[in-house]
Amino acid sequence: MSDIPGWAMVMLLAMSPISELRGAIPLAIACGYSPLEAYAISVLGNLIPVAPLLLFLGPVSSFLMRYPAWDRFFTWLFSRTRRKYIEGREGIGSVALMLFVAIPLPMTGAWTGCVLAFLLGFRFLPAFLSISLGVLIAGVVVTAAVSSAFALGHTMGI
Repeated sequence: MSDIPGWAMVMLLAMSPISELRGAIPLAIACGYSPLEAYAISVLGNLIPVAPLLLFLGPVSSFLMRYPAWDRFFTWLFSRTRRKYIEGREGIGSVALMLFVAIPLPMTGAWTGCVLAFLLGFRFLPAFLSISLGVLIAGVVVTAAVSSAFALGHTMGI
């Protein structure tokens, strides 16, 4: 097998934009970690990229906007997104972002939450707090579902 420790594999999987908690928690439990350990390692791993993403999406888009094609794209994207989703709804934005991240479905995790927060013009701290709370809730949901599935499998002799 690999020389990478199990906890590091779980954490790396949790940090990745595709699997996030939905892949990391089942892996951790399958590797023998308790549900609490699986939750803690996976949530920590999932939160690691949040601050850098929130801090660097703006500068990267600003850099790209120096080129006319990217400038047109980002100008269109930002104005459309803010006009369609933000105007008149600023007060519910943080709760909506948290709930969006908390639903453990494909394309609803921390990475997508960071992109969404950036597109909608969230400031760093409200975005970070909303995404973090969403990750904590999603971790509880995924851990409960996976733990139940493993328990059911053991009960059925699988």
